[in-house]
Amino acid sequence: MQVTIHEAKTHLSRLLHKMEEGEEVIVCRGKHPVARLVPALSSPRQRPNVGDPTSKPFKLPADAFAPLSQEEIREWGVS
Repeated sequence: MQVTIHEAKTHLSRLLHKMEEGEEVIVCRGKHPVARLVPALSSPRQRPNVGDPTSKPFKLPADAFAPLSQEEIREWGVS
């Protein structure tokens, strides 16, 4: 994307948003390029889709759903 210096000053927030998405911006004085603005990160930030895992899966121990022993039942005060 190419913009003039005036456009860059006027729409800096919009341009920063585009750069966060991975787009490169060339700033021109008239028709002559004077600067190239690139994202600070090498890859664009992307939000995960709904339902996509965002961390390692949690594994329950094999006995997590095993019945309670009689002693554990007494400790809970369940009759």
